[in-house]
Amino acid sequence: MISDKIILLIVLPEIVLHVVFVLKAKISILIEQMLMSLNHHEILVRYFGHTSFRGQQETIIRHVLHKEHALVIMPTGMGKSLCYQIPALAQPGLTVVISPLIALMKDQVDGLVEKGIDAAYINSSLSRTEREQRYAAVAAGRYRLLYVTPERFRKTEFVELIAKRRVDLLAVDEAHCISAWGHDFRPDYTRLREFRKMLGNPTTIALTATATPEVQDDIIAQLGLTRAQMRIFHEGIARPNLHLAVEEVFGEQRKRDYILKVRRAQVGNGIVYFALIKSLHAMSELLHSHRAAHLRYHGDLDTGERKRVQNHFMQGEGNLVLATNAFGMGIDKDNIRFVLHAETPGAMEAYYQEIGRAGRDGERSECILLYDEQDLLIQMEFIRWNNPGAAFYDRLYNFLREDIEQVNAYGVEGLKEKLHFKNQHDFRLETALGMLDRYGVTEGSLAEKNLVVCGDLPEQLTNEDYLNDKLKREQKKLYALVQYVKTEGCRKAFIHEYFGLPHDERCEACDRCE
Repeated sequence: MISDKIILLIVLPEIVLHVVFVLKAKISILIEQMLMSLNHHEILVRYFGHTSFRGQQETIIRHVLHKEHALVIMPTGMGKSLCYQIPALAQPGLTVVISPLIALMKDQVDGLVEKGIDAAYINSSLSRTEREQRYAAVAAGRYRLLYVTPERFRKTEFVELIAKRRVDLLAVDEAHCISAWGHDFRPDYTRLREFRKMLGNPTTIALTATATPEVQDDIIAQLGLTRAQMRIFHEGIARPNLHLAVEEVFGEQRKRDYILKVRRAQVGNGIVYFALIKSLHAMSELLHSHRAAHLRYHGDLDTGERKRVQNHFMQGEGNLVLATNAFGMGIDKDNIRFVLHAETPGAMEAYYQEIGRAGRDGERSECILLYDEQDLLIQMEFIRWNNPGAAFYDRLYNFLREDIEQVNAYGVEGLKEKLHFKNQHDFRLETALGMLDRYGVTEGSLAEKNLVVCGDLPEQLTNEDYLNDKLKREQKKLYALVQYVKTEGCRKAFIHEYFGLPHDERCEACDRCE
């Protein structure tokens, strides 16, 4: 016979857990009732500490609260997040926020929780226990805002769970990732039409700092909406406190000297961007030889080291970080005094996003592109390798279909050897695998050794005209950046014209207007 004490010990943890969930649910209801008694201006004051809205923020919030869709294009640091966070707190249902970076969503959720707002994120950084606890909390009706990456919708258990919740608002952050023509294309973002349907087609707000008219159209179409259904709020891209300049240099030594010159002249934090990790390491060695303290951040670092570097940069003062574009959307530090590009970016969109990290406090900040024509070869090669032809897709597809078990055993690097890749910067395989996944040709991944072929090659990936069009678009973006470097007119006017916006002839804040 099992004693009563033993039975109590067995069931007590479950009882305690149940009580905790009940209490949390009741607290959540009380918070919801309190929030629902506040209007959007009272929420702004009480939870965000501001007494007035900026620019079109209030107009956008009212628009969303009237159940109307919105595409918001607003300069970095101007308060895009409030445009969905306040509606989230003014409505009874859940707001689902789709965000591309784990670091970005963590920072935002931590900030909301500190303000007393019931928010959470679910992504691959969580342990299985943590993930299950948050799933249970979602099922219990908790959270006003839930942040997820688009890849989370691949998980059946998440889709089934979220389908049981009332979702009042879908917010898509960094919305340029939706567009195949955008500068940060990500396959799962093109499934947002499906995700909206899964959530019951809620009111949708998409937000980004940059989008050309062409990308705007593509974002709206990918969401399954029309321009008539989705109002565009364009705050422009003006950042008067950013001083833009281009310095033509030749070789790493000249770049090093210029970085040191700017470092000595500027009191504050700075970022130096590189296209290649190899170039970043080479510059790091040159700076070490001059005893110039700095941090390094790139995608090859393990998660713990990336987190350590980011925290050091965010919490410290007077830091210099050498970084690839992996160091970007999760960075929200207001006193970055300079952003240098030691290598040419691949597109004007990427360049403008990255210089947008500077001067969020409104103080003058330097944004300098160190231009070496040799760097163009790097970006031209990137474009070439990022755009496989129809023959490559056909060859890869047949290779996968013939022996998928052996392919999983190879992994990415082993498969590159089998396909006779000779260039370390050849990313055709990664690009092609991403596209096959996007079009539902494959499921799983080589990294987890569970890749399977589950469909036929779509017409787009066998159509040379379509693929050539994509290649030409990327080449055109790079050429626009070269034109920016060579322009004899106002640099800010050039950028405004590129994004299809009105502009003054002279900005008085670039090296051409001084």
